[in-house]
Amino acid sequence: MKLIRYRHDDGEGIGLVQGDKAAALASADLRELMLDGVVAEQLGIVHPLDQCTILPPLIPGKILAIGRNYAEHARELNNEVPAEPLVFAVMPSAVIGDGNVIEWEAALTSQVDWEGELAVIIGRTARRVSHAEALDFVFGYTIANDVSARDLQTRDKQWTRAKGLDTFCPLGPAVVTADEIPDPQNLRIVTTVDGVEKQNGSTADMIFSVSFLIAHLSRAFTLNPGDVILTGTPSGVGKAMNPPEFLGEGSVVSVEIEVIGKLTNSCRML
Repeated sequence: MKLIRYRHDDGEGIGLVQGDKAAALASADLRELMLDGVVAEQLGIVHPLDQCTILPPLIPGKILAIGRNYAEHARELNNEVPAEPLVFAVMPSAVIGDGNVIEWEAALTSQVDWEGELAVIIGRTARRVSHAEALDFVFGYTIANDVSARDLQTRDKQWTRAKGLDTFCPLGPAVVTADEIPDPQNLRIVTTVDGVEKQNGSTADMIFSVSFLIAHLSRAFTLNPGDVILTGTPSGVGKAMNPPEFLGEGSVVSVEIEVIGKLTNSCRML
């Protein structure tokens, strides 16, 4: 299933995407849907997608992100390839949806970068799960842009502000349920800025697979339904360009992952 969270004249809801339309479900909350499941009798009024405002699929309880999970990305920034996952947290308040605007204060940062990523949505409580069973705890997958203020990242020596500013975690536009993506290590990720391709990678190139990450994280944290894991970005970020390139006023950045769709956001400097 491909699901969206949307706003329409009838209110907000979760819709099952059917071509260019969305059939409303009885539940308006993705976490409730994880617990209750979807049955045919739940399908209600059908809305044309072009009459809906697409919202973030959910506001996660936790966002756990993985740094340098693609070897070429680590190397392009002259970092060592990590021997184990490099884990950091992103603020849930950073989440915005498809079509929303990425904003930042020019006085705060001048080096705003893109990072297209596969995002994993946890569907069942997971604690100390094994590598073999880890994917059974996935509800679905969506797209993330782990927007990064590189100057803050360098200056702060840790990543809380650089990765967690308001609007710095676009998610969406849709969630594709896990049964539609049996192998999350076989997806193409393409990021463009103003229509120019910047990243073109595959989840096959992750150092640590989705199943490994879930097992690893669940040994440290209880993963709850609605928690999100950002799995790292391929090479091609702006900081690594020669000369470096960053997002600016009016920039439009899109991240596309096959099967899931395309996440697009414009940029505004305050």
